[in-house]
Amino acid sequence: MLFAHDTDCSLIAAAALVNTDGPDGDGLPDIAALDAFYLAHAYTGRHEHTEAELRSVRDLRPRLRRIWYADTDEVVTVVNGLLRENHALPQLITHDDEPYHFHAVPRDAPLAARIAVEAAMAVADLVRYGELSRLRICDHPDCANVLVDLSKNRSRRFCDAGCGNRAAVTAYRARKAATRP
Repeated sequence: MLFAHDTDCSLIAAAALVNTDGPDGDGLPDIAALDAFYLAHAYTGRHEHTEAELRSVRDLRPRLRRIWYADTDEVVTVVNGLLRENHALPQLITHDDEPYHFHAVPRDAPLAARIAVEAAMAVADLVRYGELSRLRICDHPDCANVLVDLSKNRSRRFCDAGCGNRAAVTAYRARKAATRP
């Protein structure tokens, strides 16, 4: 299934945000890291560069993580809650040479609200098209990162943290060890 560009971008950003809260520490330790996240995921509009904004974005992570582990009904509850709490009102918008896409909160809304609503609307597309199975947990046994499988053949198994390479190296070494006398 081919999704709209803004849906893909929002899903990827939501997964990246969830993965900043991991067992190896906080991937959003400070405002500079939030600035980098903001730029990496091409957010536009209001960005306050404050500790309060950083806290509100961090606080969003557990709710978004629930989406990867929930059944459809719970996903819908989370999505509807995020949309309702942030007073989402979808509108078609174009800016910065981007084609028309949905914004559901004003560009001057708090960053956490914009992230929450964009993620919720993207997940709503997955629900509508019966594609929640594209939200996955990394297959590497030592990883709990989430991922979005946007491949045509639905074959993505590993997150972006190098787990695919680690799995390939482990398999290679196991094959080599099995052929040794």
